[in-house]
Amino acid sequence: MTTCKAFHQESLDDPDAFWSREARRIDWHRPFVKTLDYSRPPFAKWFVGGQTNLCHNAVDRHAATRPDARALVFISSETDSEIVYSFAQLKREVMRMAAAMQSLGVVAGDRVLIYMPMIPEATFAMLACARIGAIHSVVFGGFASASLATRIDDATPKLIVSSDAGMRGGRAVTYKPLLDEAIVLARHKPAKVLMIDRGLVKFSPVKGRDVDYASLRERFIDAQVPVTWLPSEHPSYILYTSGTTGKPKGIVRDTGGYAVALAASMQYIFCGGEGETMFCTSDIGWVVGHSYIVYGPLIAGMCTIMYEGTPLRPDAGIWWQIVEKYKVSVMFSSPTAARVLKKHDTAFMHKHDLSTLKHLFLAGEPLDQPTHEWMTRELGLPVIDNYWQTETGWPILAAMPGVEKTEIRYGTPSFPVYGYDLKIFREDGTVCDADEKGIVAIVPPLPPGCLTTVWGDDERFVSTYFSLFREPLVYSSFDWGIRDKDGYHYILGRTDDVINVAGHRLGTREIEEAIQGHPAIAEVAVVGVADPLKGQMPMAFAVVKDAALIATPQKRDELEKAVLKQVDTSLGAIARPSRVHFLTVLPKTRSGKLLRRSIQALAEGRDPGDLTTIEDPAALEQLQQALARTPV
Repeated sequence: MTTCKAFHQESLDDPDAFWSREARRIDWHRPFVKTLDYSRPPFAKWFVGGQTNLCHNAVDRHAATRPDARALVFISSETDSEIVYSFAQLKREVMRMAAAMQSLGVVAGDRVLIYMPMIPEATFAMLACARIGAIHSVVFGGFASASLATRIDDATPKLIVSSDAGMRGGRAVTYKPLLDEAIVLARHKPAKVLMIDRGLVKFSPVKGRDVDYASLRERFIDAQVPVTWLPSEHPSYILYTSGTTGKPKGIVRDTGGYAVALAASMQYIFCGGEGETMFCTSDIGWVVGHSYIVYGPLIAGMCTIMYEGTPLRPDAGIWWQIVEKYKVSVMFSSPTAARVLKKHDTAFMHKHDLSTLKHLFLAGEPLDQPTHEWMTRELGLPVIDNYWQTETGWPILAAMPGVEKTEIRYGTPSFPVYGYDLKIFREDGTVCDADEKGIVAIVPPLPPGCLTTVWGDDERFVSTYFSLFREPLVYSSFDWGIRDKDGYHYILGRTDDVINVAGHRLGTREIEEAIQGHPAIAEVAVVGVADPLKGQMPMAFAVVKDAALIATPQKRDELEKAVLKQVDTSLGAIARPSRVHFLTVLPKTRSGKLLRRSIQALAEGRDPGDLTTIEDPAALEQLQQALARTPV
């Protein structure tokens, strides 16, 4: 058996041979004639000349050989419902959804925005888009109208697929009013909205625009929609991610490269095989949901579990109950979820038979050592930290038990995965020595499955990700890291102003813009502050236009509530700061630069460093007083 190190080196030494071999894992309607076209760095085209289809590889080929095998299990602990779909049933539902989309004018290349809770129809919609060559853009159901509107304007969808509501913690989370408001705010007006009515909340359809899916599904109950064979480089989806500017970036994924990357990862990293079951607790609104709830497990011929609910409803044993009932072999969750479960009695875990589970994978944010140790001890099996990004679509750093069983060390996502020429650079562009902190970067070409560009903006793709140095040309992860003498890598936090809240990336600039929308606020700084549960939380420091507005604790409290409501309205509750501290001046240097790192350090109770360049020492004193106040 080869070693991880040798396997990784093979992928770098001869990527054409390596990836052409891995490409045999999927079906090709037309064989590719060239494994990689890297004639226009940093743009990489994989499997050039080939034609394939994600839906065919995820559904049709398994429905043809194992029609009655379980493909999708929907579980809602919110509505107490479970539905099991075989591959044959999944194919029929996907064709019904595809026929409905086609009847509303959707053709290959059109964008379809999906704003949905975690229900089967969301999976059907994604796979239906892939089937007919439409480009889906899934927007997390927690985003507010203003954020949704920016994505509508950027993707310009012909169709939006949505629902009346989702459920969270026993409460309906309404989607339709947010969507209606977003369409009002957006410059682009989609021709149609396809509505899945769950009967959770009443809503009023917009005449001439909104279409009831149940009626269309009945009309197309026996629809036969053939697969549209697509060029390997055809965009499969757009997924928006926060950046350092207010405008989110639309990450574009291809078709052939993505299918091959996921198929390989299911064996080498996740050790999942045909007929087994994978339970990924993420949401389809995030990249983990795209790759490892929908496409990855299905491409591998596995059953995938789609879960609506929390890890605590009806009790802290619900996830382990699912593992036992459906004989889950691969589970994927987040460090935040692990920390939530850590607060509860381990009896909830131990009363269930977890013997089918081979590994638990955790990703989305740094995994702290105490949580890693606790989960490993309680489960009695490997808990594998892995590191990747929306941009890459699959892991960059991970142990690869499907290649070699290496030692799992706490606090590290182990080694670079095959295909990634990852190095840690000093700020002058030279490569760091072992145990030296630097910027984690990837020497291109990026492997299959990674982003191919930013939607509608090739220039932004280059300027954002490939402008770290003049020489060499590298993809910047915007993360600090260290590699130890044994080759294990450690991720130390962001180099930019993006923060990671429970695995969700939020741009501080977006939150600042939302807060500045409040008429009482003149200026604001938002920083990410360490949080024991969620990893990081945004904290805001706002300068008021009139000091009288914060003259008393009651007035400060009222204004803080109003500002938090402003953030909820603009971005959604997911972006809500833990606190808003009010000041009359922000700490800046004499040249006017905001002392963000010092503000963050003080908020975390750390040494703020050299403050000799501060313009107004009173600003620092005011900041410290604000932090010392007990929340009202």
